[in-house]
Parts: sequence; structure tokens; C-alpha cells
Amino acid sequence: MGRAFEYRKAAKMKRWGNMSKVFPKLGKIITMAAKEGGTDPDMNPRLRTAILNAKAENMPKDNIEAAIKRATAKDTAAMLEVNFEAKAPHGVLLFIECATDNNTRTVANVKSTVNKNGGEVLTNGSLEFMFSRKAVFEFDKTDDMDLEELELELIDSGLEEIEEEEGVVLVTADYTDFGNLQNAFEKLGIQLKKAELQRIANTPIELTDKQLESVNKMIDRLEDDEDIQHIFTNIA
Repeated sequence: MGRAFEYRKAAKMKRWGNMSKVFPKLGKIITMAAKEGGTDPDMNPRLRTAILNAKAENMPKDNIEAAIKRATAKDTAAMLEVNFEAKAPHGVLLFIECATDNNTRTVANVKSTVNKNGGEVLTNGSLEFMFSRKAVFEFDKTDDMDLEELELELIDSGLEEIEEEEGVVLVTADYTDFGNLQNAFEKLGIQLKKAELQRIANTPIELTDKQLESVNKMIDRLEDDEDIQHIFTNIA
């Protein structure tokens, strides 16, 4: 069982208790994708992926459609994607991805939360070599699916690793091959459950339960901020 699988399971368990926070964040990504490439998912791969991931989190259809409509509304503010890198207590590193319509507000909120919880916001680029950016795809294994054969089919599209656990298949690749693999899955008729770009720590660290509790307080407070989309850490 690889680290990507472990990361996915841990992240999913955490999200189950935070759906009220998750849906507005997913809606932002859908609106941004529709505003950038159009409201037709068939003609807009980024929107198609955003809808796919929203459905994977059981986001209601009405919410998805409302998020798409917001992209064409005259009063919808322009959204900006910004990242922050930070250090938390006990050697924990954080890579924070945001989507915001007010960068000044987001910068102030992130810095305040990190500083108040014993951390420090770092200069962007400080953690460049501490995380690997990966394209991660998830789908159900069917009875007639031969994973060894599928691996050979996908290697030319950039596949690095393929794993299966409890009937769920996870494929990882370099982030630059996201589009290539997405196209390959469509050609093969494989229905994806999720397609994401993740940052996976190159050298994960172990924490005691007490240390983990203190770090999670910071992460939970950051995740309360609707502007923050994803938080990646180097916690094993």
C-alpha cells in the first residue's frame, strides 16, 4: 500500500466531518473553471474535472449547477489562485493552496492563523523540493479489468504507479501528465471517480499523538477559511 493511498484515505476521513466547508470550496473551483474555459463541461476539461471531484464528495446537483451559473453572472468577482508555504510546530511543513476574490484578506488571514498557532509563513519557493506535485486518478476496478494490461496501456501517457485496494484503483503520475492521462482514460472508457493534483511529501515525518493534536488545531483553523482549498503536509 503506497503513501498516495494512505494520503487519500486520511484526507477522505477528515473531509467526511467537514462537508459544510467542502461544498463552498468545491463551488469556487467550479465557478473558476467555468469562467476561464466556458460553461460546457464537454468543451472544458478543467470544468469537467471540477464537476467530477464535486460529485465524488456528494455535492448536490443543484449546487453544481448554481456554481456554473455564477461564472456568467455580472456581479461575480474575479477569482485568483494563490499559494502559501509555512512551517508549523514539530517540523511540520504546510503547502496551502487558495482561491480568493480578495488577496489582501487571504494573505492577512493565513498569516494571522499560522502565527497565532506557533507557526511561520515562509517565502514562496522555500518548500519547492520538499513536495512532489503529482496527478492522482481514482476509479473502481471492474471484473474484466486487467491491471497489468492497463498499466502497459497507460505508461506512454505518463503513468508512474498503479495500485488497487478494496476494489479502488489509484493511478499516480507527474503533474505535467495530468491531461495526457485524463485523455487516455476517456479513450479507454474508464469512468473516473476523482482526478486531482496533489503535493506529496518527499520525506514524511512521524509525530506523537500529542504533537499531531497541536498541529491539527492549526490545520483545522486554516480549513475554516473558505478561501483555502487544500492543505498538504509532510506528516506521514
